[in-house]
Amino acid sequence: MPNNKSSSVTMDAVYTAPGYLFRRMQQIAVALFMEECKAFDLTPVQYAALIAISTHPGIDATRLSAVIAFDRSTLGSVIERLEAKAFIERKPAPEDRRVKLLHLTRAGAAVLRDIMPSVDQAQLRMLQPLKPADRKTLLGLLTQLVDLNNEASRVPLRAEDALEHLGKSG
Repeated sequence: MPNNKSSSVTMDAVYTAPGYLFRRMQQIAVALFMEECKAFDLTPVQYAALIAISTHPGIDATRLSAVIAFDRSTLGSVIERLEAKAFIERKPAPEDRRVKLLHLTRAGAAVLRDIMPSVDQAQLRMLQPLKPADRKTLLGLLTQLVDLNNEASRVPLRAEDALEHLGKSG
């Protein structure tokens, strides 16, 4: 039997909840990225993967997942798309040919170089409505919040652990 009493939760309560606001900002961030970077046919996750592969040539998919904090099972399709675009190549690891190491191609390096002004513009547009001091405050608080809640993520950021295994820093 349905409850006929009106709910005490209002849409205003939804619209001001942190989770709702984070989800909306994520939608806005992706939309701005896609708009600014449309000529390059890259998603934000593909871009992050290219940066990580460029920074850490020879990284494997498991460590790439840890470095960009992205679900390993979903990352496979990201890697396949980047390979299909000829931005990366997979090479067997010398010590275990079942493991594929990821490397940027010349085309991948070129797209990273060429996309940077568009990525920078997207980042600027995300924060543009705020005053400069508020931008700095927001970024500081978001960084703190993400760091303090890292372990609550389905895919916690594990960059240091992954890179230590590679024998590289950064």
